[in-house]
Amino acid sequence: MSTPINNILEKMPSITLEEMKNIHLMDRVDSKFIAPASLLPQLLEEMAPYFKVQINNGKRIAPYCTQYFDTPDLSMFTMHQNGKLNRQKIRIRSYIDSNISFLEVKNKNNKGRTSKKRVPVPLSHIESIEDLNTGQQFLEENAMVDSRDLEPVLANEFNRITLVNNRSTERITLDLNLSFTNYKTGEKKNLENLLILELKQDGWQHSDFRDILNRLRIKPSSFSKYCMGTVLTNPDVKYNRFKRKWTLINKIIHKTHDSI
Repeated sequence: MSTPINNILEKMPSITLEEMKNIHLMDRVDSKFIAPASLLPQLLEEMAPYFKVQINNGKRIAPYCTQYFDTPDLSMFTMHQNGKLNRQKIRIRSYIDSNISFLEVKNKNNKGRTSKKRVPVPLSHIESIEDLNTGQQFLEENAMVDSRDLEPVLANEFNRITLVNNRSTERITLDLNLSFTNYKTGEKKNLENLLILELKQDGWQHSDFRDILNRLRIKPSSFSKYCMGTVLTNPDVKYNRFKRKWTLINKIIHKTHDSI
């Protein structure tokens, strides 16, 4: 990570992972944005007076990895592609520095709320659902599909900066250096010049973060790591719903913010 970014983060007040547990917002409203990664230093400078940065094991930037599951015909991807409002993602999310992994079922309902259930698992990546052992029971209780039909389909890696505003009403994640590996096709893709921003709130309310994004002319833009990773690494999937998104991403990563 570049020195300017580290310097800004070091100057910001910090909050520990333990202290952040009360601000996990497992049932929440999410708003996503995308921007050039080159904008990150300016964004952090703007956020510094209003936000604390999460620190874990002395680090303010954390490496993550994710393994996604779907049915052989990619039914969960298809639900998103078809615009179905009640849908799920199933994944193992791993916090590499902490050596902790969770099996997660993430639900998005037709009112725009996101809820997440998870249980700890001993592995960050598996070859088949049977490797989950007790995690299979969790899936049987929470997944929309038969857990026996699930298989690993996609993995990603990225770095994350997590922040909370001084009023503890919103949590922000800033993801960069995103890369994908597709198990079905063997294809790999990286989006290292893209910054993915997510605002997590317990309902619609005033947001310090939105105020900053408005000043920087960064507009809301939905982004699913699973869906975009699938589109970029599997040429056989239908992706009409994501064509405009990929055009916007290309514009962002190949041009300056002022030209967007």
